[in-house]
Amino acid sequence: MRAGAWLAASGLPERWQGRPQFVMLQDGFGLGRDFLATWQAWLDDEQRCDCLHVIAIEAHPPAATALAAALPSGASTPLMQALVAAWPVLTPGLHRMSFEGGRLQLLLALGATEAWLRDLVACVDAFWLPAFWPTSCDQPPSDSASRRFKRLARLAAADATLVAAGLSAAERHGLVSAGFVRDGIRAAPDRPDDLTLARYAPPFVPRRAAARGTTLAAERSAVIVGAGLAGCAAAWALAEQGWQSRVLDRQEAPAQEGSGNPAGLFHGIVNAWDGAHARYNRSAALEAQKAVRIAIHEHGAAGAVRGLLRLETATADVSVMAAQLKHLRLPVGYVEAVSAARASELCGMSIRQPAWFYPGGGWVQPGGLARSYLQRAAGRVIFRGGVSVHRLERRGAQWALLDEHGRLIEQAGTVVLANAADSVRLLARPDWPLEAVRGQISMRSLGREPRTPVAASTRHVEWEMPTLPLTGAGYLIPAHDGLAVFGATSQAGDADGSVRLDDHAANLAQLSRLTGLDVRIDVNALLGRTGWRHLSSDRLPIIGGVPRSEHPSQPGWAARHAEQTSRLDQPRLVPREPGLYVCSAFGSRGITWSALSGQVLAAWVTGSPVPVESALADAVDPARFISRIARRRVAVV
Repeated sequence: MRAGAWLAASGLPERWQGRPQFVMLQDGFGLGRDFLATWQAWLDDEQRCDCLHVIAIEAHPPAATALAAALPSGASTPLMQALVAAWPVLTPGLHRMSFEGGRLQLLLALGATEAWLRDLVACVDAFWLPAFWPTSCDQPPSDSASRRFKRLARLAAADATLVAAGLSAAERHGLVSAGFVRDGIRAAPDRPDDLTLARYAPPFVPRRAAARGTTLAAERSAVIVGAGLAGCAAAWALAEQGWQSRVLDRQEAPAQEGSGNPAGLFHGIVNAWDGAHARYNRSAALEAQKAVRIAIHEHGAAGAVRGLLRLETATADVSVMAAQLKHLRLPVGYVEAVSAARASELCGMSIRQPAWFYPGGGWVQPGGLARSYLQRAAGRVIFRGGVSVHRLERRGAQWALLDEHGRLIEQAGTVVLANAADSVRLLARPDWPLEAVRGQISMRSLGREPRTPVAASTRHVEWEMPTLPLTGAGYLIPAHDGLAVFGATSQAGDADGSVRLDDHAANLAQLSRLTGLDVRIDVNALLGRTGWRHLSSDRLPIIGGVPRSEHPSQPGWAARHAEQTSRLDQPRLVPREPGLYVCSAFGSRGITWSALSGQVLAAWVTGSPVPVESALADAVDPARFISRIARRRVAVV
């Protein structure tokens, strides 16, 4: 069939014209010809929607080399080149690619269609099924088709269109039973089968948690409280989708508190169980790699994306590590198991144990990355420093942000709290399991201190610096501007903001364990910085709509809401405060998590497709703590 012929069958481009956003879902991606045709049609339309989201499900994605080999001649070549340049490392999960300044986004879902129809979080305006997936041999065709179309219906927006090629009679019956109305059958150019045209118009609209229970704002603007990595990333992600933001911070400049260290690491995780923490970190690390590259190369941030080594202490057998990667289907473009000898070659210093090598990992100055996010949002963001928000009040359809004297600072229908532990105070939610952990880093200006005499029998180096960041039990960042950064301590419940010599000594001991060297340096010669990392009890970020103020931890809740308890056992069903969101609890992974978390937050606010699967969206949802309490209450009853 001619590429893009399905657009006319879907009523496009007319249906997307004048809309803030439009969402399309395609079963199959192939070499991207349908996507490229859609992209070109969108560019050619002067009345196009502000933001176009294309979700493509592909069980057997091509490698970047296959895409490059398929480069066509003619007008579409620049688009294909952009697609090849953005093509991700093919790890399991969802991959977001951004084009045209973020106004066109491709969400590539790797795996089986049937599974992804269950796991996607999106509201789809147009479906394209060029080759309907085959029916499994162990189920009657009619039952299988009905179930699959019901999963399509779960994702369908009102009056969503559907175009499918080669449907059988049983599949057409399943389409109608799921709430789609057939609008006819059309001959498909250059194909032996026909196109079935339908639209979603069920006689009864089922109750569901659209956009996870949020009410979308008519005015596309937000106030963001906090200008660290979380707040700046949220401003950038919202700007990509056409939203304006005013970012407030109590400091005069962005990234002065938790994001104020001179350098920090970013990398993924390998875990045999591949749970929510590992999967979220994997997706986040791939997004961070793109964001850090832009910060370094386009906005002058200090840093490097040349790889990172995480030293392994649980096993000395590289073959065991490699087998784990094979089982998890993690490609070498994401992570590689390397021997101690290979790790030594990679980092330029002697390493005594095997390591996980993350070729897309590295380091960056957090403040430089935060400022890069704001620069990428230029024209759609206003920063206001030296502003302390003392209180938050609901006034009609607006949220009022007040100073310590009760004077109005800002008023908005949409507010994002990205101010770490201070969000707990503003929300009056002391029950949120958020913990402040003190951390002190140590820094040394290289080549300035005299050597300390050491007995010849002691394995001692005054200093040995790697060319790549090392992490494991502590971390060491390659020298930059004559400064070495290492650390860090981790002390919960410690409110002391001073730089302590004992903590320098602890960091040096940790550095010795990491490198296997007897590092002896006068602690009085070290520089330091103290800050606080804010962690949730499950060590995942808190991102999404703020639950309503009354919840299961309050006295008498069970009696008042006994009939609702079972409906609160899933985070997506918990009612929310209208227009109020949080993006917090990044802990020590602010650099790694910021880009993806900003995009997840933006999806909440705008109702666009969420760039992680539903289980991960639940895992970072602020309502997960309520749901855990509700499930315990139900179990007791």
